[in-house]
Amino acid sequence: MPLEINPMFAVPMAQDTLPDADAINAELKALLLAREAEGARYANPNPSLKQQQGVFESDFNLFAWPEPCVQQLRQFCWAALGKTLQELNGYSPEEMQQLQIFSHTWFHVTRQGGFTILHTHPMASWSGVYCVAAGETPEDRPESGILRFHNPHHYSNYFLDPGNARLRAPYHHGTWNIRFGAGQLVLFPSWLQHEVMPFYGNDERITVAFNCWFGMKNTARP
Repeated sequence: MPLEINPMFAVPMAQDTLPDADAINAELKALLLAREAEGARYANPNPSLKQQQGVFESDFNLFAWPEPCVQQLRQFCWAALGKTLQELNGYSPEEMQQLQIFSHTWFHVTRQGGFTILHTHPMASWSGVYCVAAGETPEDRPESGILRFHNPHHYSNYFLDPGNARLRAPYHHGTWNIRFGAGQLVLFPSWLQHEVMPFYGNDERITVAFNCWFGMKNTARP
């Protein structure tokens, strides 16, 4: 038999881009900054993570807002998530019709020095982040505002030598970094550890995030 190499215990991650995102992002940016300016009215009253200076986190009902730009973003995110779930789980079109989505959705506005500590999202199966505005990246701060995922194989780099020091993806160790562009959506398993590196731009980094869990109609929720 020929040599066979398999990606055991791989972590699925999906990415998509909102078509013609500039107009929707402009509306979203104006709306989210206006809501941020109202302070406590739209802020998360019980954040699960310590809120860092320079970061505003909203309450968790963003996709319930009726504004057209929010609902357009919701439709795009749920469509991309649905395609991802169907592909990974092998669901038939009939099963997809039975799928029910439950979610928390919110937005972050991050300014100079703001960051988000390493964390996961318990009690959800899939999470996502959409970039409304990436913010500027200073030349001397190349990691500014990067979304960083950590390898869940915690022992993978305990012993390094020429046999494993240069493993190619998806077998490599270390972290996986994403530098957002406006209109970009990233979907990932909620258990995957991630963080946002300190942002050093002089403008705003604006993102929309969500956690999702699912059920099937006419059946008991897992």
